[in-house]
Amino acid sequence: MSILLDPELNETTALFGLFDDFAGKSVLEIGCGDGRLTWRYAERAARVTAIDLDAEKFAKAMETRPLNMKNVQLLNIGLEPFATQNKEKFDIAILAWSL
Repeated sequence: MSILLDPELNETTALFGLFDDFAGKSVLEIGCGDGRLTWRYAERAARVTAIDLDAEKFAKAMETRPLNMKNVQLLNIGLEPFATQNKEKFDIAILAWSL
């Protein structure tokens, strides 16, 4: 038996309830995993930086990345090293597993 993650799309309902307008916004997604949530909102944002430390999940995100998601940067890195190296500012930060 496979596990169904969010078949009712409650995550995106909650996300869009918090941030209904992603237009022109830069988004940092922490813990993007396999990109399951990322691909559901990314086309609404100007730019998305999605990070995850888990190499296996990161590989899956790269594999399932839609071709039209040129505005998404996927990084296989943890939050602490990302925060110390990054100089960019973001309009929205998403802690993916908190939705």
